[in-house]
Amino acid sequence: MIKKELRIKYKALRNAMSFDEIEEQSLAIANQLLKLDIWNKTYFHLFLSIEEHKEIQTEYILQILAGKDKEVVVSKSNFDDCSMTQYLLTDNTRLKKNEYGIPEPVDGIEVPDTKIDLVFVPLLAFDTKGHRTGYGKGFYDRFLANCREDVIKIGLSFFEAEESIDDIHPNDMILDYCITPKEIYRF
Repeated sequence: MIKKELRIKYKALRNAMSFDEIEEQSLAIANQLLKLDIWNKTYFHLFLSIEEHKEIQTEYILQILAGKDKEVVVSKSNFDDCSMTQYLLTDNTRLKKNEYGIPEPVDGIEVPDTKIDLVFVPLLAFDTKGHRTGYGKGFYDRFLANCREDVIKIGLSFFEAEESIDDIHPNDMILDYCITPKEIYRF
């Protein structure tokens, strides 16, 4: 299947989910993460959920990271050039939804992309080779290209892998893992 078709399919599947299902499956994904050997890292980049798009609720992961005293980094998007600036999430960080419903830091302590050890990557669909389909603007592919080569990339998905995504671009970044409520995929 091509990315355009996958976006339509998985947006429809997510929209069909109840908020109780989203909550339950988001918690299951967070619990799956506890099985990974990633907790010796320091800087964890986490996307903040767009509730209106029925994305995975990342507050459970945020609670785990806080409990393990990790440094959490969040993004502010620039839609003019499809880039993201990273900020340390602290008790003093003020968040505000942008025009697309994405919670973002208003200001704060900037973190260079190269300092980040692990990135939780949002997606709509992924395949058995670690390719992903997002919303199609390339924000995360650009961001991940600026990170260190050894940055760990973990996709989060309510749904299991597709066999393949047929229109992969050379600049598409491949995930190291993808976590679903029932499965841990390693690539």
